[in-house]
Amino acid sequence: MSTEGVDKGRRRFLTAATAVVGAVGGAAVAAPFVLSMQPSERAKAAGAPVEADISKLEPGQMATFEWRGKPVWVVRRTEQNLKDLASIEGKLLDPASDNTGQQPAWAKNPTRAQKEEFLVLVGICTHLGCSPTYRPDIAPADLGADWKGGFFCPCHGSRFDLAGRVYSGVPAPKNLEVPPYKFLTDSQILIGDDEGVTA
Repeated sequence: MSTEGVDKGRRRFLTAATAVVGAVGGAAVAAPFVLSMQPSERAKAAGAPVEADISKLEPGQMATFEWRGKPVWVVRRTEQNLKDLASIEGKLLDPASDNTGQQPAWAKNPTRAQKEEFLVLVGICTHLGCSPTYRPDIAPADLGADWKGGFFCPCHGSRFDLAGRVYSGVPAPKNLEVPPYKFLTDSQILIGDDEGVTA
């Protein structure tokens, strides 16, 4: 085959132009895939810390907030609630909160809290993900004479005390989760961020 009459300059130009167009096209195709791996603004907001105003919470009351699509409970415990915590430790599966995956290190204490008056928990049962009900009543007929208040899961009967610790002999295998949080003021909690909090 004869190469006579072939314009080598034009061939180089066409080869280079094709390579450039191919590279631009490849980048145009790859860009959406790379960008799809970045979290969206909505996803970032869903995982962002949430401020919770607890200024109107009276002793014995519970408020619910949403963080990362989960209910987070803040319970203002009474003095009697706090006294009762020690009296039921023998009935609990993990009274000392030894399962470190269920709370930040600073919450491994008898009240599982920064300020013992305020309990902050993720309101999802550790058995199959139902949401337990808040049962602050003492010794109700359906929970027995030894019930000192806490959380009861109606799905399968798991029970938790007012520190979110699970009772022995129920389906739930772990205590309720304590999320990371910190007090911004006496009446404002930031759920989802515990930077600077120490045990």
